[in-house]
Amino acid sequence: MADYEIEMLAEENALVGEGPLWDPHRGVLYWTDIRTGRVFKYDPDAGENEKIHHGVNVGGIAVNKQGGLVLGTWEGVMLWRSDADFQWVHHGPVYAFNDCFAGPRGEFYGGAYWDDKPGYLFRFEPDGRVETIAEGVGISNGMGFSSDLRTFYHTDSPLRTIFAYDHDPDTGALSNRREFVKLTSTEGIPDGMTVDADDHVWSAIWGGGCVVRFDPDGVEERRIHFPATQTSAPMFGGDDLTDLYVTTAYNGTGGPPGGLEPEGYDFNAHRGGELYRVRLGDHGIHGKPEFEADFKWADR
Repeated sequence: MADYEIEMLAEENALVGEGPLWDPHRGVLYWTDIRTGRVFKYDPDAGENEKIHHGVNVGGIAVNKQGGLVLGTWEGVMLWRSDADFQWVHHGPVYAFNDCFAGPRGEFYGGAYWDDKPGYLFRFEPDGRVETIAEGVGISNGMGFSSDLRTFYHTDSPLRTIFAYDHDPDTGALSNRREFVKLTSTEGIPDGMTVDADDHVWSAIWGGGCVVRFDPDGVEERRIHFPATQTSAPMFGGDDLTDLYVTTAYNGTGGPPGGLEPEGYDFNAHRGGELYRVRLGDHGIHGKPEFEADFKWADR
């Protein structure tokens, strides 16, 4: 069994730490606490974690080619440079995002989630079009693409399932949805995910205290355990993309069962709230660059 050194980088008591995103231009990692409306920037060179946003709740983040970041919030899609310099691209209560990321054509994907009704997966195009990719989603979560862009992945957490779609790189058309991975009731639920340079899918297992690497056929290749049970999202970063950053969540600590814990869950275990890192270069593993959104700022 491989030996991994797990580093705790920031202890923020994040209720739902999520949405890690490596920014290769600035050499920093952005991540969010969805439930408290905070966004952080972790600088590995300085070893510092800075709060850069506190306000509207943010589910996911993308670097924007035309400047700043794209934030998928509980009120819509926002172009953001700072809390004093932002613009809404799409604004409305129907867009309450849990997880988001950018696609290869500059588009932005956002999964809407509510506690009391089914959610959706939306795709926002740079020309203003909005498409509904999936309906009736329990909790829309981690997404990613294969290296050849022929496969799109999307996670529905309560179903304990990562789905795969056929993807047309030219048009963005999605078809042939199928089960890629389905976890058992004893393992926790799949949450955020990313795809590495060898087309293996890394899924954070909420309630399982680990991140699992699946090969392109959906077979588990390895798992890395963390000192927090609610591992929520992984992201590769660093100059050579060999550092795996993992967010965790404090939500539910000291409370009654939330309903998503796996069978046999230890309710006395530490749930999370911290940002972690594990270095995988010596294991021959590295990520691939994340896509960037391509949205134009309105003239002022």
